Amino acid sequence: MQFELTGTLKLKKDEQKVSDTFKKREFVVTDNSGNSNYPQHILFQLKQDKCRILDNFNPGDEVKVSFFISGREWQKDGVVKYFTSLDAWRVDAVDKGSSSSSGSQETSYATEAALPATEEQDDLPF
Repeated sequence: MQFELTGTLKLKKDEQKVSDTFKKREFVVTDNSGNSNYPQHILFQLKQDKCRILDNFNPGDEVKVSFFISGREWQKDGVVKYFTSLDAWRVDAVDKGSSSSSGSQETSYATEAALPATEEQDDLPF
C-alpha cells in the first residue's frame, strides 16, 4: 500500500553506508495538515540509488513524500522486537502558492505506479 504526506522538510541527514551493498539516507518532514494539536515530525528513509533524491532540497522546503510502510521482526536472546520503517520512493517540491500539487516540480522518479492513498489519522501524541 502506498501513502503520501505533505509537509515541511525539517532535517536531512547524510547518506549512511550500512554495508558494502546497502546504503540509506534519513530525513524528517513536519506534517502541516493541522490534523493534530502537536507538530508531527515524521522520520523517513531512502534506500540505495534513491538517496540522492534529497540533494536538491533544503530544510524549510515544502515537500510531498510518497512512501511505503515496511515492518520487520528481530529476535535476540528470546526477546522479539518489531520495527517499522517509512520507505520513501519519491519526493516532490510543493508550490506554496497552490493548494494542489499540480504546480509542483517533480524532482525524483517513481518506481511503481501510483495508487490512491488512504490513511486514518489518530489523536495520539506519539
